[in-house]
Amino acid sequence: MAKTTIEWTQVTWNPVTGCDKTSAGCDNCYALTLSKRLKAMGAEKYQNDGNPVTSGPGFGVTTHPASLQQPYKWKRPVTVFVNSMSDLFHAKVPLSFVQDVFEVMADTPQHTYQILTKRSLRLRRIADKLQWPTNVWMGVSVEEPKVLSRIDDLREVPAAVRFLSVEPLIAAVPGMNLDGIDWVIVGGESGHSHRPMEPEWVEDIRDQCIRAGVPFFFKQWGGRTPKANGRLLNGRTWDGMPKPTLRELKTA
Repeated sequence: MAKTTIEWTQVTWNPVTGCDKTSAGCDNCYALTLSKRLKAMGAEKYQNDGNPVTSGPGFGVTTHPASLQQPYKWKRPVTVFVNSMSDLFHAKVPLSFVQDVFEVMADTPQHTYQILTKRSLRLRRIADKLQWPTNVWMGVSVEEPKVLSRIDDLREVPAAVRFLSVEPLIAAVPGMNLDGIDWVIVGGESGHSHRPMEPEWVEDIRDQCIRAGVPFFFKQWGGRTPKANGRLLNGRTWDGMPKPTLRELKTA
């Protein structure tokens, strides 16, 4: 478990590390850059290199079975971002290992687990082979209109809470279908080559959420660093969080 400065969670847990670029939202991937640095520092989890075109040093997809024991040792209930340094639904992660991760989450109901994927098609295809306890929140990344189909895939998944991470937001995303979606996070890109995010893009998504009755969380404007330009939108913070839904209560 590692504490994190990510505003919508408390800690990160990485039973898998490494990934491959799959869409425009990956172009300036923070995890790829961090993995290169961790490899150079000798970090054990980051010694497996990925494809130099789609991945990089220390960023080869690697499962870490020993890490499956970590949640059992946490004494206090925490909110956990699962695989901040990977994608649990990457094709190179065996189904059996994905099932192991879900079994751990089911065995530790005192914690809340948040999973994000860009590989929504695999998520949808194997969802019926996984157990879905109510403490697992499932989300997809939606950075531009080209990937809106990820929302449709997510809608088919029997998670208690379904959410969207619209980050890094690199284009306007009007007219999202938020039926069956319980939470939306929006954030700008950070880093040396960050792409700008227009205020009207963020305001439009906020307004879509308000109309649909979906909690809206504005994470950051982005910039050279994640905190560079703050997180105020129209003079205030937006910290909406999902509430227990009928779907969640029925499965509890």
